[in-house]
Amino acid sequence: MKILMVNKFLYPNGGSETYIFKLGRQLTRMGHEVQYFGMEHPGRVVGNHAESYTASMDFHTGKLQKLIYPFKIIYSTEAFRKITGVLEDFSPEAVHLNNFNFQLTPSIIYAIRNFEKKQKKRMKIIYTAHDYQWICPNHMLQIPGTGELCSRCIRGNFGNCTKYRCIHNSRMKSLLGTIEAQLYKRLKTYRLVDTVICPSRFMEKMLANNPILRERTVTLHNFIDSSLGGQEGVFGRTGEYVLYFGRYAREKGISTLLEVCRRLPSIPFVFAGSGPLEEEVEKVPNIKNLGFLEGKQLRETIQRARFVVFPSEWYDNCPFSVMEAQSLGAPVLAANIGGTPELVRDGLTGELFQSGSGRELEEKLLRLWSSPDTCAAYSAGCRTLPFDSLEQYCEKLVGIYACR
Repeated sequence: MKILMVNKFLYPNGGSETYIFKLGRQLTRMGHEVQYFGMEHPGRVVGNHAESYTASMDFHTGKLQKLIYPFKIIYSTEAFRKITGVLEDFSPEAVHLNNFNFQLTPSIIYAIRNFEKKQKKRMKIIYTAHDYQWICPNHMLQIPGTGELCSRCIRGNFGNCTKYRCIHNSRMKSLLGTIEAQLYKRLKTYRLVDTVICPSRFMEKMLANNPILRERTVTLHNFIDSSLGGQEGVFGRTGEYVLYFGRYAREKGISTLLEVCRRLPSIPFVFAGSGPLEEEVEKVPNIKNLGFLEGKQLRETIQRARFVVFPSEWYDNCPFSVMEAQSLGAPVLAANIGGTPELVRDGLTGELFQSGSGRELEEKLLRLWSSPDTCAAYSAGCRTLPFDSLEQYCEKLVGIYACR
């Protein structure tokens, strides 16, 4: 089968990029042909035979002052033209969309259906919802700067994005986000997508607020790369420290976690990551900051932890970090928010606490640290996780691609 993966970034940048790269490699191993479409970038690591990509765009820059820019992030004639070139050269049977709003724009959906009509060839369009973009213009269901969880836009009241300056606290950018969302709601553009893959039941529940999406969703939790787990001596051990790994940002619950760390000076914490609150992390005496880690270094750091803490304060969808930790035998103490409770089996592979509650987080951190036997039992429980392997996930994905 020929599969075109679409994502705005074609270089390592975040979770959606990790997702498409691993899917692409596994699908290729299974005998399928995979090509990629997105923006050109000096760090691009995948591509297409036609060598057709859009120019790089950064929604965070001040380029919004240029008159042409607002129109390009709502509908991109360049993206329409460039993806058409790839479709003509590759002629895929399935197009798998990932993150594309603002940089590539939904113009690519029209390009795919336009090509299909001309060629009289049916192509399946699949979209993986890595975030809440289609029901929330700032994609986070949260008002930036305040930490307030927000669902005001989920039924189509997108004017709230402008009212609360939800995109980078900018009225102009938020207005553009509102216009983009309103336009594609009015055009019913997303009905042209066949299947929306939701990595959590929570995501599926939230997207169901849009009647166009309601009949197109399927929950398919993320996968565990089998190369990460299965090492000897991983399960049932007690560990040397409490680990946090991920982004150092407010929405990840870092501010709350740092307050708790200061109140528990006898517990050694290890942090692995980076982000805007890194200076604050460095100020806490009982935190050892290793910076951003990946590959073998990250796996070994997880393996030596007594447990991992995941204190998120936004609606995380299906965080790879929670799955990865448990696959390596590390219990997880996680906030009960978003799709995370679907991943941690409370009392079996870890525990849950009320998101944003420093008091409950402190109590559970202290109790778990003081009970190595409990942590060892949770670690042993991680042997029976119900997560799909990458291979199993891709088998299900091919079934979705092929379904008519």
